[in-house]
Amino acid sequence: MLGLQLPTDPRWVNLAEKTIAEILIDHAYCEQKAASSCISLIINYPDREKLVEVLTPVVAEEWGHFERVMEKMKERNIPFGRKRKDEYVEKLISISKKGGSKEQQLVEQLLINAIIEARSCERFKMLSQNIDDDDLKKFYYELMVSEAGHYVNFVDLAKEYMPEEYVKTRLNDLLEQEAEIMRNLDIRGDRVH
Repeated sequence: MLGLQLPTDPRWVNLAEKTIAEILIDHAYCEQKAASSCISLIINYPDREKLVEVLTPVVAEEWGHFERVMEKMKERNIPFGRKRKDEYVEKLISISKKGGSKEQQLVEQLLINAIIEARSCERFKMLSQNIDDDDLKKFYYELMVSEAGHYVNFVDLAKEYMPEEYVKTRLNDLLEQEAEIMRNLDIRGDRVH
């Protein structure tokens, strides 16, 4: 799905369903970070008109997702809780190339964001198809569709700033490394990633 080279272990969704409160808390923080990441890109690259144009509504959408997750938590009397370390995202960021031109740095950030969206999309699809809670099934289906759109936004933006062949090659390299990260992470049912 969306270029991912290693699917999530199916045991993840079983664990996640048993700890759905923890998933919702982690998910809320993921949506905050997604909105913040887009805001940072806009702040760091204000001269890239296409980037600002594409990511401005994504910021609003990600923040809207945060608000919707918070509503689901409130309906279930789940307190927000503390932010957790996102080992998956930290490892992804650590594999991004340092240095290079400003365009190469921008493309690295866009592609890392694309991969995070792809993995979120995959996980939301698993939740929408496998959990018993009908309300959350529908909720995660809607978010799956949205995350897939964000993945496309990030990849298309990368192609605005570097040649398509460069973007494809670099994305494939990153996806291979992401698969290796996934192989080496513990399966945790209390995290989205």
